[in-house]
Amino acid sequence: MERNEDAELIIADAEERMSKSFRELKNSFSQIRSGRATPGIVEDIRVDAYGSMLPLSQVGSINIPEPRLITIDVWDKSLIQDVEKAIMKSGRNLNPQNDGGFIRIALPDLNEERRKELVKLSKQKSEDCKVAIRNIRRDANDSIKRLKDDGLSEDQIHSCQADIQKITDKNISNIDELFHAKEKEILTV
Repeated sequence: MERNEDAELIIADAEERMSKSFRELKNSFSQIRSGRATPGIVEDIRVDAYGSMLPLSQVGSINIPEPRLITIDVWDKSLIQDVEKAIMKSGRNLNPQNDGGFIRIALPDLNEERRKELVKLSKQKSEDCKVAIRNIRRDANDSIKRLKDDGLSEDQIHSCQADIQKITDKNISNIDELFHAKEKEILTV
């Protein structure tokens, strides 16, 4: 069945927007602490450096020498105080220790209550992403329906909507898989 170019563009745009929402969720999950230290916990924290706000990953190297320790080797030592302040103000309950040359962040063990809170937060972020994907689906379906005036047949509209639904289902399934993996990671002691 031949479709018009506008329909193909709408479907491609919906797929790209859904993929972007999924990538943002993945990035968001990398910032949620599990039992192990990862660079994702701190790398996007914004630091006031050289008159602009830069991500921490652009002002120093982030290392994980031990499972519960993050070290940051700030390249310009004059920025150590700014990096330390940015980490404390990030709202991630991190307590940086300034060793003069670099910063250490020891991650305490997560208690059961905190683990449950993190799972709940992960679940909420997953649900928010699903809502965003469903909104993208609705917008794409509405745009496809408007193409009826441009000569798109009912069969073509249904075919396009079926393709949009397949893309939606694939993304929702990916979100569920990602959430279950994150939940397992958080709950593993």
